[in-house]
Amino acid sequence: MDITQFHHSSTHCYINAVSLLLFLSGINALGINYGQVANNLPSPEAVVPLVKSIGATRIKLYDADPRVLKAFANTGIEFIVGVANEDLAKLRDPKQAQAWVKINVQCYLPATKITCIAVGNEVLTYNDSILSSNLLPAMESIHIALVNLNLDKQVVVTTAHNLAVLETSYPPSSGAFHADLTQRLSCILDFHSKVGSPFLINAYPYFAYKSNPKQVSIDFVLFESTSGVVDPVSGLHYDNMFHAQVDAAYSAMEKLGYKKVCLQISETGWPSKGDSNEAGATLENARKYNGNLLKLIAEKKGTPMRPNLDLNVYVFALFNENMKPGSVTTNTTSDSGSPVTESPTEGRSPTVGSSSSGYLSITSDSERVSVTLSFVCPPPHDGFTISTVAGLNSDGFLLQEKDASCCCFSSFRLAL
Repeated sequence: MDITQFHHSSTHCYINAVSLLLFLSGINALGINYGQVANNLPSPEAVVPLVKSIGATRIKLYDADPRVLKAFANTGIEFIVGVANEDLAKLRDPKQAQAWVKINVQCYLPATKITCIAVGNEVLTYNDSILSSNLLPAMESIHIALVNLNLDKQVVVTTAHNLAVLETSYPPSSGAFHADLTQRLSCILDFHSKVGSPFLINAYPYFAYKSNPKQVSIDFVLFESTSGVVDPVSGLHYDNMFHAQVDAAYSAMEKLGYKKVCLQISETGWPSKGDSNEAGATLENARKYNGNLLKLIAEKKGTPMRPNLDLNVYVFALFNENMKPGSVTTNTTSDSGSPVTESPTEGRSPTVGSSSSGYLSITSDSERVSVTLSFVCPPPHDGFTISTVAGLNSDGFLLQEKDASCCCFSSFRLAL
């Protein structure tokens, strides 16, 4: 297996994964990304029960949408709110930064549990020197604003990085940042060390597989390898690429002297479909990656290099965003802006029939399975129609709606 590089070299690639809507007992800190570059998403108020149904306790936004922050008031769900890349220049100004924090953070506290501000996204890999030069000053100004407003003990400041900040990622113990980014990253890590905020990376094993599908084992990237690989320097065994990517980032941080800075995974996922040249972008592979990822999260184990550190992972993403530019993998979570339920448990994979404009929420206990199917209605039937079936048996069920005048699906079947 040729795994000389575990990261993807593109400067700013994005990918959507099939959303996982099964609540899994034992996953008490599931994070999920909530992007909204789409014109067919349900209202934030309708998203609240969806997020609760999947067991997510943390959400990462790419902005500070007031509709979302108001809708999630008093839910207890933690939020990372985002500052857009184009706003970094003006937020270098402490007065502007304080105004931003007052409007986008302070006024929602404490009802909405905002715990972190992500300043920019993948800034250092945009190959824009002016944008990069604005990143740390903007982070510092926002932190100062939090201090002035007595919010720095409950809200921290960070930024998310593309894994392409790594020049070397294999073996994981040799992980190192690009030489031309080392100075900026050292200063950012110093900031994290002083204020106690996490270093965020977006880790996508899919891109490493896509760039060399003949040499990189699909089982290794989907958490299904039976042999794995051994780091020839450290002797540590890796049975999946995700852990190898994370440990490569740990190594790069340690080489700069920041071993104790917390590392979190701000994005990871797998595309459910892609263009003809995008190997591996299939629904089945998305099921495997996301299902196995959730099993890994539920185990509450760290990586081979940091076995005692519980990874904080944000899955990408809650919805398909049909207005995002780029290839099919940049915006395909599901067929119509709705999350698709994929079970990580073998043999329990829900299948949607003729309508894909809905989401499925499933919860279970020892006595019964409760299923709620909700779907978004286009004009003139704007809103939600909800059907519920409880007490399912091993034969599954078939739910049908024949009234063509309403906003409804024609059929839905859950195979148990």
